[in-house]
Amino acid sequence: MSKTVPYYTKVFQAFEQMNLKEMLNLADKIVFEKTGQHLDDLQEAVVRGTLQHETYKQIAKDFDCSESRVRNVASQFWQILSDELGENINKKNFRSTIQRFQVSNVSNFAKNVDEFEYVLWRSLDASSTLAKFEANSIQFFSQSEKQDSPATNPKTLPLIKYFQKHRCLVVLDDIHNLFSSGELAGKYKPGYEEYRSFFKQIETLSHQSCFLLIGWEQPREVTQVKNQNTPIRTLQLTGLDIAAGREILRDYGVAEIENYSALINRYQGNPLWLKSVATLIQELGGCGTELLLDDPILLPEDLKDVLEQQFSRLSEIEKQVISLLAKESDAINLVKLLENGRIPPSYLLKALQSLSRRCLIEQQGTFYTLPPVLREYSYGLE
Repeated sequence: MSKTVPYYTKVFQAFEQMNLKEMLNLADKIVFEKTGQHLDDLQEAVVRGTLQHETYKQIAKDFDCSESRVRNVASQFWQILSDELGENINKKNFRSTIQRFQVSNVSNFAKNVDEFEYVLWRSLDASSTLAKFEANSIQFFSQSEKQDSPATNPKTLPLIKYFQKHRCLVVLDDIHNLFSSGELAGKYKPGYEEYRSFFKQIETLSHQSCFLLIGWEQPREVTQVKNQNTPIRTLQLTGLDIAAGREILRDYGVAEIENYSALINRYQGNPLWLKSVATLIQELGGCGTELLLDDPILLPEDLKDVLEQQFSRLSEIEKQVISLLAKESDAINLVKLLENGRIPPSYLLKALQSLSRRCLIEQQGTFYTLPPVLREYSYGLE
């Protein structure tokens, strides 16, 4: 295991890959704090165009207005950001500045976790009971301490004591393997319920370690924590922006297709999905680009396999909700879903909450929708 790892560099690198939506949201937040007003349509068009390396002339054409109006709005917008952030911001340095600002938002967190004595990475699978995890971790600490102080024979301690004694970064990957398939998200499998007490212990007891849980589902006790004063945070990974998505297409030799931006948006900038589709287009040679003319959703077999793994974990009530959403081309209001009558309200609400925690549906206020790729996949299940 590695020791003395500069974790803050990982934090910084993660935010260097902010996507367009995240930058828009951050710009909107800054403007709102300064003016009390959210971005208007033209300001948002300026942000989008700037991030996509468009000229003011191109932005004006897309927005159907004069170039002078775009320049005037842009000038006012850059001034608002400059006043709020205390530095000169313009079209050329906007992307780098907004990324730096996002990093600064986590700097207080980063400086508190910038260096660890120990890093433990555990990929959880069907055999990863808490007893096994604790035994392996304690053995690691015991052997390491013995190597550091060969003249002594350190006493074996409960695992939590090591997290209190040492500054550790503990990464638990594939945490969804702790939870039952066919149930709402986050229900522990029989024999794994002790993890609930372990996570609660980590949350409530004083220690100097940091835990990173990665997976398709979260423990229910984690998702219920919304108080910003607690040290627990939830980060939902979003897709890549157009520039980063095109880099993936370029790696597969298909970055020059005419509608590459539409392709990236269609697959929500998901790196795995883009790689799968790019591979299919590459393998089909010249016929690949012709498939994209009518904006279809292509589902290569390896992509279907990944989606099958996720869908196989759903409860029956979640599958019913997915089926309802798949039939709607546009976002549907919660009231309309309730009026459908096929699913009792209490079950419907639980299923929507669970699907949101799995990141399989999108929510805007009281409206819900199924992403195009998941809608296309769900058609084949009926």
